[in-house]
Amino acid sequence: MSTLILVPQGAEYQAVCRGLSRVTSSPAKVLAIPMGIEPVRQYLQKLTDIGEHRILMMGLCGSLSQKYQVGDLVLYQNCLYQGNLQECDSSFTADIHNQLGDHVSLVKGLTSDCVVCRATEKSHLHQEFGTDVVDMEGYALLEFFQQSANRQVAILRVVSDDAHHDIPDIASAMSEDGSLKPLPLAWELICQPLAATRLITGSLKGLKALTAVTELLFTPYSRSQESGVRSQE
Repeated sequence: MSTLILVPQGAEYQAVCRGLSRVTSSPAKVLAIPMGIEPVRQYLQKLTDIGEHRILMMGLCGSLSQKYQVGDLVLYQNCLYQGNLQECDSSFTADIHNQLGDHVSLVKGLTSDCVVCRATEKSHLHQEFGTDVVDMEGYALLEFFQQSANRQVAILRVVSDDAHHDIPDIASAMSEDGSLKPLPLAWELICQPLAATRLITGSLKGLKALTAVTELLFTPYSRSQESGVRSQE
């Protein structure tokens, strides 16, 4: 069965497309989705002709645990949102885990309505809910496809900011349709230069790893590919 990849629009989408472009005859199709749980819900309601694809969400995420650092690959077992839990498909998740092996860690995900930017908040969320990483879209995907019988859904992400440091609060740069507004984003980064540098550096490393894992996942296994991924770490 072929795979339909859903990945947040912009740099994350471009990173996945770069990885797929290096694969000959890839059995995967990729779609760009908006950022944020409500924009994703609206997007999925309008999505047609999904076919018989397995669904894989890819992209970046933030770490809530000291265990996971920038550039680490994480594969969700489940995802929590406002006290509600959705499980990823165990068979599809196991297939990905077996293929990636030691490159990836199984984690518990948390979906947030906003960017979690403070280290103190990350620590609080980890302690309160026992979750390892945070995103803004995962739960919406699992919730939507829960309604589809026999639909296999998995979530594979790369950590782009750790649990030790703050990143800029970019809430003012996010539009209602799930896109980023360039000028407000630039202003927030200028106002918080140290945190902005950390965010940009982490994002670039995360995007590089996202491209590498996409290529690895959709290319038949070889030792040379393993060496290629290790060089990204």
